[in-house]
Amino acid sequence: MAGIVSVLSETICELGEGPSYDPATGSLFWFNIVHGQLLERGRSGVTKVHELGQMASAIAIIDDKRQLVFTETGLHVRDVATGKLTLHTPVEADNAGTRSNDARVHPCGAFWVGTMSKTHAKNAGAIYWFFKGELRRLFDGITIPNSIAFSEDGAVAYYVDSDVKLLMRVDCDPATGLPVGEPKLFGDHRQSPGDVDGSVVDRDGILWNACWGASAVNAYAPDGKLVRSIPMPVLQPSCPAFFGAEADRLAITSAWADQDEATRAADPQGGKTFLIDFPVRGRFEPRVAI
Repeated sequence: MAGIVSVLSETICELGEGPSYDPATGSLFWFNIVHGQLLERGRSGVTKVHELGQMASAIAIIDDKRQLVFTETGLHVRDVATGKLTLHTPVEADNAGTRSNDARVHPCGAFWVGTMSKTHAKNAGAIYWFFKGELRRLFDGITIPNSIAFSEDGAVAYYVDSDVKLLMRVDCDPATGLPVGEPKLFGDHRQSPGDVDGSVVDRDGILWNACWGASAVNAYAPDGKLVRSIPMPVLQPSCPAFFGAEADRLAITSAWADQDEATRAADPQGGKTFLIDFPVRGRFEPRVAI
């Protein structure tokens, strides 16, 4: 697989996360969570940095003029033209100890969003479901929510507590994005190197996962079997997104957070955003229904 990974953006993020591609503008958006920055790389290849003034980690498209940004205080409508944020739905806004983390839009337009402690305190986070103005808590007692992803038909959801390393799947109502029944184990990664971080699911049902701490992006078949592993030139890849006009490549964020001086010196590209030039049958993120 050598030679298929290249740098998409040289801008270094301490904690790069939450990439999402907008096919209408050809722009990739992602976040430097702990510094409250939204990054944008358009067709020109230039990376813009938007200061948000608070920690944020995920973005979804509402329409051509508005986005929905998930921050440490909740879901904010962002005006694309001005960058102005307007709080739409608070999410743990009264808890200064938590922040936003992983999130993804279900095919019906529902938004699954995860929270966690800013200090990684055990079991302080949760995963919520947001749809057309309604917010519900789905799962609590989570330390680091990640790998929120959905099958193309909306019938299956995935998620993980990266601290526990048990990747779960749960049946969903395709019309609402709500779980149906109890979560079941999809993959036990407790003995595997690294941690299960962000994921996306392609049109073939393959789950592409960034393996934080193990320098890899791993692909799992619908039965949970590992079918491919792509080496990454960074220790901590964090999250993938389908990228390009055909959604047939993968963009991958990364981070240098939590590294000591020696580890950082050995991982000089940590925090950059990468392109995996390997054909995938990806799909664009659905628009979120607020």
